[in-house]
Amino acid sequence: MKPLLIGGEWVTTSHGLPNVNPSDVSDIVDVHAQAGRSEAEAAIAAATAAAPAWGRTDPQTRSDILHRAGEEVLRRADELGRLLAREEGKVLRDAIAEVARAGRILRYFAGEPLRTGGQFLPSVRPGVNIEITREPVGVVGIITPWNFPMAIPAWKIAPALAWGNTVVFKPAELAPGCAWALADILQRAGLPAGVLNLLTGPGSVVGQTMLDDARVDAISFTGSQATGARVMAASAPLQRKVQLEMGGKNPLVVLDDADLDRAVAAAVDGAYFSTGQRCTASSRLIVTERIHDRFVSAVAERLAGLRTGHALEDGTDIGPVVDEAQLRIDEAAIARARAQGGSLRVGGDRVTQATEGFFLSPALITETTSDMAINREEVFGPVASVIRVRDYDEALATANETDFGLCAGICTESLKYASDFKRNARAGMVMVNLPTAGVDYHVPFGGTRASSFGPREQGAFAAEFYSSVKTAYTAS
Repeated sequence: MKPLLIGGEWVTTSHGLPNVNPSDVSDIVDVHAQAGRSEAEAAIAAATAAAPAWGRTDPQTRSDILHRAGEEVLRRADELGRLLAREEGKVLRDAIAEVARAGRILRYFAGEPLRTGGQFLPSVRPGVNIEITREPVGVVGIITPWNFPMAIPAWKIAPALAWGNTVVFKPAELAPGCAWALADILQRAGLPAGVLNLLTGPGSVVGQTMLDDARVDAISFTGSQATGARVMAASAPLQRKVQLEMGGKNPLVVLDDADLDRAVAAAVDGAYFSTGQRCTASSRLIVTERIHDRFVSAVAERLAGLRTGHALEDGTDIGPVVDEAQLRIDEAAIARARAQGGSLRVGGDRVTQATEGFFLSPALITETTSDMAINREEVFGPVASVIRVRDYDEALATANETDFGLCAGICTESLKYASDFKRNARAGMVMVNLPTAGVDYHVPFGGTRASSFGPREQGAFAAEFYSSVKTAYTAS
């Protein structure tokens, strides 16, 4: 049984939860110890005790630890990618790519302690000097989802450590193996006891304990909108810093002048790869009239040629949905769309394989309107809907007709429309002639409205959440 990490010690508990391969439910990847309230409180205490010394650690030490961890992740990309594919269902090539991204994130943030600057300013008062510096926040609670079980923990933990915070880390219950491997790598890279603590276990217990404890100075959460709202509500009375990433209902606009092949490639990649289980997935395809029929036919043809199957098998394009519960959610969304007037053009069926898993053929639903549930609620599966519109103005209005605002894309050859869309799409990230899914690790990540709350993640902008600003005045 894989243990918890608390105060620099690996700790077992009386209860373990199997980590099941969604491509083959007979394959138990590993078993992870389940933390209770007492273990969560012990981890918070350990992080609290370690925070003062770690916050004063010289930047070279923090840099070296993150660099060593990043190098090990990259060396082991094939091995860890296979683990990721087994536990989450991402096809092997994408799983290996995610691990490599995590390694590069660690290496990027290894440089941040050495790049952290300040300002020395004259005061408006004679004989007074001013220093502006950054300090660690303290104890950071990190709660991550299952869909990117290596990359998302890396892009939260790495900046937290880089700016001198200690961490209590709770990964998703459905994909704990990569989280355990990452914690093990970071611990062996030289972290002092208590700086990083790993708690595998139910959110209702572990996550709630983190929310209830005033010693947790900040929480970075990625997950559902409902849970994000609970994180915010519990943190407000404590005046705790909160960073929330809560999904999207991302539009990809395809205009009449778009390069058809490029638009189809962007739609299929953005909507369906990684089994559509990405918060940046292009779940709404908004298409103008003259290109609509050709676009839909071309996408349907591409989808019919994709192979849904075991994540570790060569030739698989679409892996399994993460578990039975998510598969039922996807099927229910398709059924509801059809009941509300949508037409299932292709896919949406369970796929039988040699192994028992949660396989769903990629579904394309046409003849939908913005008021349908399929266009308002995040599905988080290989499901996309098509909305027919008259022109660019209607396309932009439709794209913005959502409570979410994470990412928005447009396919067009018009500089005028591309420029206007970048300016007026209500989203934190905009893609032109690219899939909505797929972002770089050294630039800000985040959205608007119901998608995100708090400072941006990734890149130098991560400093806004993982550090606080101090202004000091000195009489000369």
